[in-house]
Amino acid sequence: MNRRFWKRGGGWVMVQAALMLAGMAVAPVWADAWDGFGSKIAAVVLGVPGAIFGIAGALSLGRSRTVFPEPLPEARLVQSGIYGIVRHPIYTSVILLFFAWALWWRSLPGLTLAFVTLGFLDAKARHEERRLLLKFSDYESYARRVKRLLPWIY
Repeated sequence: MNRRFWKRGGGWVMVQAALMLAGMAVAPVWADAWDGFGSKIAAVVLGVPGAIFGIAGALSLGRSRTVFPEPLPEARLVQSGIYGIVRHPIYTSVILLFFAWALWWRSLPGLTLAFVTLGFLDAKARHEERRLLLKFSDYESYARRVKRLLPWIY
């Protein structure tokens, strides 16, 4: 991999990809840790907004979207739509979908990976925000108005 990959935050991308692949694989393999239909309902309750946040985030960013924490040179700061509700809706999407997937399969290792992914994406968002502060003069005021990952909470 070239130097530019690492400079833009390639390490973050590689860990995120590994976590996502592990989460998809682990939950079905170590499934049925508990009984009950409630976990399927909870999975849908988390999964539907998770999908909505991801799709809305991707559509709102358009060509500014990147997997790297380093914003693209031509990126613009989006503060409306889903980005008026949370600063990182795609990360929110991944987190909600991770928990939904683990609950659907009733997998304790899947839930563990969901919590690990939550912590990782929070750290990646913080890292990314340091770069966004350098690129966009109005990012600080935006960050004071809009929560990072959970609407109106965090």
